[in-house]
Amino acid sequence: MLNRIESNDLFTPEQVLENRGRVAIFIDGSNLFYAALQLGIEIDYTKLLCRLTAGSRLLRSFFYTGVDRTNEKQQGFLLWMRRNGYRVISKDLVQLPDGSKKANLDVEIAVDMMALVGSYDTAVLVSGDGDLAYAVDAVSYRGVRVEVVSLRSMTSDSLINVADRYIDLEMIKDDIQKTSRPNYAYREWGMGNGEWGMGNGEWGMGNGEWGMGNGEWGMGDGEWVIGKG
Repeated sequence: MLNRIESNDLFTPEQVLENRGRVAIFIDGSNLFYAALQLGIEIDYTKLLCRLTAGSRLLRSFFYTGVDRTNEKQQGFLLWMRRNGYRVISKDLVQLPDGSKKANLDVEIAVDMMALVGSYDTAVLVSGDGDLAYAVDAVSYRGVRVEVVSLRSMTSDSLINVADRYIDLEMIKDDIQKTSRPNYAYREWGMGNGEWGMGNGEWGMGNGEWGMGNGEWGMGDGEWVIGKG
């Protein structure tokens, strides 16, 4: 006869986090961007890195995104990312027949997850793309624990089913969003014609500029402000 399992015999969330070992983070920039739009928040990437690492040992944090290499304003943001804890993996945007621009980096994410197996114990995948389910399943069979972080309405069931843990972005949005300021209007990587940026595919706010003021990234009314260094 099987003994009843007492509640104190089960692992608590804290105990699970203690067993994460070395963590590698893989962020689908486009997926995160659209999730932030749905939530109506602006991501603080310093807070995001801290929240996803959760005190564990970080191997590396990858940020995958499509870019327009002639756009100096966009390059400025990615430079900040590189200097603040992220390894940026980029691919040139390709213009589609409908006029929008897109860059698919699913292959790059999958290859990096597989190539680094043995160097990390837990993968944190920030994406809801079901195309990554096979890669997640593959690394799981090689001993990696996988956590998927994404907005539930934008996350494929096939991806959740092969993950060891699923975290809904809505549940942690207060931990990763920038602090609002008076008269602050949400503007993050605004969209123009399906591109990353404002107006004519520019990364920026207001007049489409990534201006500098008192050592801050942004333009006055709290747009992409990183602080005073």
